[in-house]
Amino acid sequence: MTTSYDIGLCGLKVMGQNLVLNMADHGYSVAVWNRTTSTMQDFVASEGHGRAIAGCETLGELVGKLASPRIVMLMVEAGHPVDAVIDQLVPLLSPGDIIMDGGNSYFKDTERRTRALEAQGLWFIGTGVSGGEEGARHGPSIMPGGSAKAWPIVRPILQAISAKVGPQHDIPCCDWVGPRGAGHYVKMVHNGIEYGDMQLICEAYAMLKHAAGLSNDQLYDVFAEWNRGELQSYLIEITRDIFSVRDPLSDAYLVDQILDRAGAKGTGKWMSQDALDLGMPSTLVTTAVYARSLSALKDARVEASQRLSGAEHSPAERRKLVGEPEDFVAKVRQALYASKIVSYAQGFVQLQAAAREYDWPLDYGLCARLWRGGCIIRAQFLERIMEAFAAQSDLENLLLHRYFLEAVRTADAAWREVLVVATRLGIPVPAFSTALAYYDAYRSAVLPANLLQAQRDYFGAHQYERLDRPGKFHTDWLSLRRSPPDQ
Repeated sequence: MTTSYDIGLCGLKVMGQNLVLNMADHGYSVAVWNRTTSTMQDFVASEGHGRAIAGCETLGELVGKLASPRIVMLMVEAGHPVDAVIDQLVPLLSPGDIIMDGGNSYFKDTERRTRALEAQGLWFIGTGVSGGEEGARHGPSIMPGGSAKAWPIVRPILQAISAKVGPQHDIPCCDWVGPRGAGHYVKMVHNGIEYGDMQLICEAYAMLKHAAGLSNDQLYDVFAEWNRGELQSYLIEITRDIFSVRDPLSDAYLVDQILDRAGAKGTGKWMSQDALDLGMPSTLVTTAVYARSLSALKDARVEASQRLSGAEHSPAERRKLVGEPEDFVAKVRQALYASKIVSYAQGFVQLQAAAREYDWPLDYGLCARLWRGGCIIRAQFLERIMEAFAAQSDLENLLLHRYFLEAVRTADAAWREVLVVATRLGIPVPAFSTALAYYDAYRSAVLPANLLQAQRDYFGAHQYERLDRPGKFHTDWLSLRRSPPDQ
């Protein structure tokens, strides 16, 4: 009978339960607690039966079962519930003990908690855990940050339960990210990129279905083929599978029976908000967040569809715009890949800005490796990102790396053609459009911001800089202007 358990876990929703079972599978003993005692009891008696898993009715009982230094992992709802459990744990713990938050907490909360607990002699880890229920059970991507002195203590457990990649499947998708809130920030950016990826795939689906007229069986074949190339990823794989599932209630394809109103948990919005604070143009995640918001206006959209006119084309005109379906499918694939490159490029630019702002020594190639297995955005594509940062650790933008530069250049004409077809047919593709707009702006040596600065100086004396001399300048535009013809 185990008397000193390796780790305690608080919060037995599905993710928490699966992490506990994963730990037990790897030889670790786990003491568990849940606010609703019956949930804990049911879990221990069923899935936990016969394993080194001890149910605890109080946090005091849980702490009392742990070997020193004690490790307590929280898998509770982000926000106040995390603080509430921490407040209950602190009086029960001793200096050198570790609290680890594995939920989707906001990174600034993790910064605050790390500092507060370290001041009391305790160590705190805020770690992103990605992969959903299946990942938690069989190997997630884990992104720990916080008190560096705690890392050697928790490392064996976290790396044992994480996903593995590499030729020998022995490289853990778990490593130390950085101090304080760095781990949860990297997870937040992961989730923001996930928002962009999902929106881009949905727009590719819309073009294939509504422009090219592909059936669900044909969509399955297209996504199966895409999953064997540079677009190979978990999200492409599950999208393929979705097109094959029929509704048990009607025998129609299930995806066609689902209401087009998207939900969200807020992590994409967090990334977008911090991008604005940092002055970083992470336009893909922001567009993806707004696309979900617009989808939620279902009743308004239905009404507007009856009242607002737009592009109307006969089937013959549509076929002429699209051309040969096989050729158009290839063009949509190229548009999707180019847009995906822009999305990831923006994500890593934001990571670089955050590292400077919050004083985190982030390793960007490592971040890509952590996402290579176990997580929702796992993809073959991440190998290329790892190679890019291995070649140049301070790479300013992935678009400047030779592989991505050439990939976008190759896709350029098809990307633009897909957008032309979407515009002519009135099919909304905001993420494709935003990605191309960012690419064109980023590669423009001159933007119309000179006029914007003139406007700001005209109405607010905000000053401007000049091309021909250094310094800040202000002009009395009113006195120098040409008088309007009607004066």
